[in-house]
Amino acid sequence: MSDRKWLNCRLVDIEEHLDERGHGISQPVISRLLKKHDYRLRANVKEQASKQHPDRDRQFEHIREQRAKHQSAGHPTLSADTKKKELVGNFKNSGQIWCQTPEIVNVHDFRSDAVGRAVPYGIYDQQNNRGTICVGQSADTPTFAVDNIARWCQTERLEHFPDATRLMIEVDSGGSNSYRSRVWKRDLQEKVADQFGLTITVCHYPTGASKWNPIEHRLFSEISKTWAGCPLRSFDDVLHYMRDTKTQTGLTVQAHLVTETYETGVKVPDKEMDALNIQFHDVCPQWNYTIRPRSNPNPA
Repeated sequence: MSDRKWLNCRLVDIEEHLDERGHGISQPVISRLLKKHDYRLRANVKEQASKQHPDRDRQFEHIREQRAKHQSAGHPTLSADTKKKELVGNFKNSGQIWCQTPEIVNVHDFRSDAVGRAVPYGIYDQQNNRGTICVGQSADTPTFAVDNIARWCQTERLEHFPDATRLMIEVDSGGSNSYRSRVWKRDLQEKVADQFGLTITVCHYPTGASKWNPIEHRLFSEISKTWAGCPLRSFDDVLHYMRDTKTQTGLTVQAHLVTETYETGVKVPDKEMDALNIQFHDVCPQWNYTIRPRSNPNPA
C-alpha cells in the first residue's frame, strides 16, 4: 500500500487551492463563508428506499388476518428469526454502562481469539409476551431453526397451549427460514407437523421488510439493551443476559444452549418435496403456505 492517502477536502486544502489562484483568504473567513451558504460537514442520510414489492401491502394484510384468525381460536402465533451472531470472548460490545472504570477488552475482534460464536435463534410467543432463545454454536441452518421450533412445541406449547391443534409462524423471507428453502419446509413437515399432529401456517415477511417481524422490536431489541456495553466473555454470560431481559409490559425470556453441530448444503430431492402435505395460499403463495400432518409420514 502506498503512503499516499486520499482525504476529504479540509479548510487548509481550500486555503491552499485559493492561494494558488491568487486569493489570499484565511481559514476562519473560508469557514464563515461556507456556513453563510449553508455548507456543513454532513454524513450520508439513509432515506431513499429500494423499489418495494407490488404485493407488499397485500402480504402485510394477509399476515394480520392469519394472526387474528389463529389468536381468536386460541392457537399460538409465533414470530421467529435469528438474531445477530455474536463472537464470544473478551470483545467490545456496543453500548454504554454505568461504572467507575471502563471494561478492558481486546483491541481486535479476531475470530481466532474467540471462545466461539453464538447463533441465537429466537421464538417469540405473541400471546404470552414470552421469548425463547436457543443459542447455537454451529451453523445457522434450516434444520437448526426447525429443531428449535420443535423444542418449543415439546415444552412451551404444552404449558401454554395444551389443546392447540394449529400453529402460525411469522418469519422473514431469507436466512435459515427462507421461503425458498426446501429443507425448512421438509423439516417442518417431519419434525413439527407429523411429530406433534399440528397444522402449521407459515407467513413470510416480504423482502426488505424483516424489521416488521414482531420478534425484532419486542424481543431482540430488548436483549440488545440488556447487554449493551457488557462484553460477552462466555456462553454463560450470553445466556445470563438473555434470561435477565425484562420489560415493564411483562416480557420474560428463556435461553438454552444448543450443542449440536449442523451441516450446511443439505439437499432435498423432488421426491421428498412431492411427499409433503403442503398447501400454498391463494394470496402470495410464494410467502404463505399451510403444512398439515400426514396420516402416513413415511409412504412406501
